[in-house]
Amino acid sequence: MRDDAGHRRWLDEQLRRQLAFGTAFLHPDGGAAWLDETGKPGLSRPVFTWITARMAHVYSLGALAGISGCGELADRALAGLTGRLYDVEHGGWLASVGPDRRVDDTKSCYATAFVQLAAATATRAGRPGAAQLLDDAAEVLEARFRTETGLYADSWDRTWTTLRAYRGVNANMHVVEADLAAAAATGDAAFLDRALVITQRVVDHWAREKQWRVPEHFDADWKPLPDHHRDQPDHPFEPFGATVGHGLEWSRLVLELRTALGAAAPEWMLPATTSLFDRAARDGWSVDGHAGFVYTTDWDGTPVVRDRMHWVVCEAICAAAALHEATGEPAYDELYRTWWAHAVEHWIDPANGSWRHQLTPELEPADSVWPGRPDLYHSVHAVVLPR
Repeated sequence: MRDDAGHRRWLDEQLRRQLAFGTAFLHPDGGAAWLDETGKPGLSRPVFTWITARMAHVYSLGALAGISGCGELADRALAGLTGRLYDVEHGGWLASVGPDRRVDDTKSCYATAFVQLAAATATRAGRPGAAQLLDDAAEVLEARFRTETGLYADSWDRTWTTLRAYRGVNANMHVVEADLAAAAATGDAAFLDRALVITQRVVDHWAREKQWRVPEHFDADWKPLPDHHRDQPDHPFEPFGATVGHGLEWSRLVLELRTALGAAAPEWMLPATTSLFDRAARDGWSVDGHAGFVYTTDWDGTPVVRDRMHWVVCEAICAAAALHEATGEPAYDELYRTWWAHAVEHWIDPANGSWRHQLTPELEPADSVWPGRPDLYHSVHAVVLPR
């Protein structure tokens, strides 16, 4: 299906519709505003570094695709990252700046990884200042977050004095993504070396030991915290249990890293990719009597949070496409078709091409975790990466 000319034209149309939906994302004070269901910016909400970086990334992708106006929008998002969201006094990026100038001054690995991703994509798109921003983000990740294990710590206070004891795999996963992008933008193989260290520990050790469910939460000594947020299982960034979408996302990233490493790629990578994918698909897809992917499961695969999140089906589409490309197996193309049909029926808003962000198990709109449609990162990937 991915090679069908009509489907590829449809994917291109969907990319253009999404980027058109998001064009009002710029906050008048700088950075990216949180968008509502119609694409209107919510100026009463804080401006977040991670959303600003994601929007800089996707509009840089639009610039690479030759879509008019995307380069300028990417530049203005990048200006938010070098402007109001950057901490001139202490270095690094603030988590957010509120409309009343109230600041969340947490310095997080997760947000910094997205700054590096945005800068790498913008560098490939030839956007001014992007290469310097890439150097700055890579330096902060290396100097402030990378630990002696080769894994990355989660967050600091503003002055880089107090490091949070929690360690999270989600941030490390996005460092892998950002390192892949940085390696592609610069040709520096050191980014791939760092990505491999993380991937080997998370996938070839921890996920393998958990029957290919990815452990997400650890203490300062990298000891697992299997009950983390049991009392808040639908946490948007640190949910309890195994996150189905992350198993799918890791399966794609392992394949991308394998391709980037070429002949130097370890033999475990392709089998691990298929194992991650198979486990997430079995645990997550339509397992509770309703269509769609559950958000999380317990460690035995029992669904915990059954609401559906748009980013999970986006990652499923991308992973199926990557595995079909890598193996040629028709089963992955069949799943790709199935999941796109599900997305078209339930997730894509026909009015404007944007994706609903959360649905109930019965596939009705919900907003307990993700109100509005704050950014385009996952849904743009779903229409770009398969091509």
